[in-house]
Amino acid sequence: MTDWDHTTDVIVVGTGGGGMTAALVAKQAGLDVLMVEKSAYYGGSTALSGGGLWVPNNYLLQRDGLDDSPEKARTYLRNTIGDRTPQSLQDAYLENAPEMVKYLVANSRVRFHRSVGYADYYPERPGGMADGRAIEGSPFDGSKLGTDLAQLRPMGIEIPAGLAFTASEYNKLGMITSTWAGKWVAIKVGARTAFNMLTGVKLLALGQALIARLRLSLKDENVPIWLNSPLKDLIVENDAVVGVVVEKDGQPLRIRANKGVVLAAGGFAHNQAMREKYQKAPVDHTWSSANPDNTGDAIQLGMKIGAQVDLMDDAWWGPSSLPPNMPVMFHVGERSYPGAIMVNKAGRRFTNEAASYVEVVHAMYEKHTTENPHIPAWFIMDSRFRSKYIFGTLFPMQPIPKSYFDSGYFKRGDTLEALAQQCGIDPSNLVETVGRFNQFARAGVDEDFHRGDSAYDRYYGDPTVKPNPCLAPIEKPPFYAVQMVPGDLGTKGGLVMDEHARVLRADGSIIEGLYVAGNNSASVMGNTYPGAGSTIGPAMTFGYIAAKHLAGGAIRPIGQLPE
Repeated sequence: MTDWDHTTDVIVVGTGGGGMTAALVAKQAGLDVLMVEKSAYYGGSTALSGGGLWVPNNYLLQRDGLDDSPEKARTYLRNTIGDRTPQSLQDAYLENAPEMVKYLVANSRVRFHRSVGYADYYPERPGGMADGRAIEGSPFDGSKLGTDLAQLRPMGIEIPAGLAFTASEYNKLGMITSTWAGKWVAIKVGARTAFNMLTGVKLLALGQALIARLRLSLKDENVPIWLNSPLKDLIVENDAVVGVVVEKDGQPLRIRANKGVVLAAGGFAHNQAMREKYQKAPVDHTWSSANPDNTGDAIQLGMKIGAQVDLMDDAWWGPSSLPPNMPVMFHVGERSYPGAIMVNKAGRRFTNEAASYVEVVHAMYEKHTTENPHIPAWFIMDSRFRSKYIFGTLFPMQPIPKSYFDSGYFKRGDTLEALAQQCGIDPSNLVETVGRFNQFARAGVDEDFHRGDSAYDRYYGDPTVKPNPCLAPIEKPPFYAVQMVPGDLGTKGGLVMDEHARVLRADGSIIEGLYVAGNNSASVMGNTYPGAGSTIGPAMTFGYIAAKHLAGGAIRPIGQLPE
């Protein structure tokens, strides 16, 4: 065919961490690359995230003398993911993830630091690490992007000017009332904020910092990004994908890809019809923290040409709440802080609240019935908890806004019975549940759900609370409750790929010319979540793998790592 409006070697659809990594590596391998993005912003769900990557045996672990190895990590995946995803896919991840990290550090503006002490999510299982394998993108001065900074996808929650903190610092900030480390980090973040405001530095952290570093690296390589250019179709010749149709400035453009197309456009978190078709009820796309433009377009186009899909019923779940006039709130640390529990409508605990967020929501769905509802659940806390710890955007001792009560987001009761009545919870059961939990808290052992036993639970716990940093009695009135729904960071079902990130048909054959990464793909992690960064780590790794395959393995050498 000759009626092409534009021709390039590689087309990358989507500008999150996976797509940007694929584009950068392919361009540095000498290929002509074009990136297209549906929205007015680049960065995807990565820009909305904590910017963490779960990377076993990474060079920062090695530098710090921690004991990890490919075989140890393989053992851990065997005891978490099991055989839910192919061994060849898991091995490809374990081999390429640490290589990808070193490649980016040696060949781009990307820099990482360890999330020290952030345990794997199942550290007690064989191969698990209490020290953790998570790394995160280092803070970055966004002013270096010039005018391109304005197109960086903004965080869902507006952050005051100059304020920037890493995920590791956020963990310490949660203990501002309890530990000297928490107070020191608060002073450090405050001083940094003042410096940023005085000097005009536009310091970025978390996922925005990671994306900004990748974006500047792409600018260095003159990789074009077409914003407001949604993918409309895949062009197939002789059973191979040879190009795409993209809408730009209201016009459809046929773009040829001489080497291949990489789909890295996210999942279907905000496609309500797809969620209802593939996932268990109740499900609501407004509960998701993912990029609002993730509506599954690329997945549907892949299915249209015969691609196999898997894991469509699952997501990167996490208990979330719905504050008024604000984005959905994804709750992580609060569930480990001592002095709060989650209960179902019957007023009973049903899981280890401090477990991995995916595990908590899996428990909500597994136990939810019409007769015994677990969706929504309720987060119950007392005044001591509210004055001592962060909840959502509320810092310790910060007054609860009147709008939270007026909207019903926060419920308040001078007694547990009064609180239960406001929530529609069985009052006698709630009193009994709290009484039993308080006994466990005083003894330091959660006999029902083992909260605080795991190093992961304790990462967000309060080290000053003895004997268990995740357990304290709920006894100081007034008492508060917030409704919890099964939110997510994105869906994890999508197109099935092989170990080279090539998309497969239902019969296992390869769709030539079509590659996939990130939440466009069926996750290598299966139904579980081995550690912090198990979304972005694989997205960037399989973007890297796709670029290597497109370049025939002839990518730029890793070279010398900076000090």
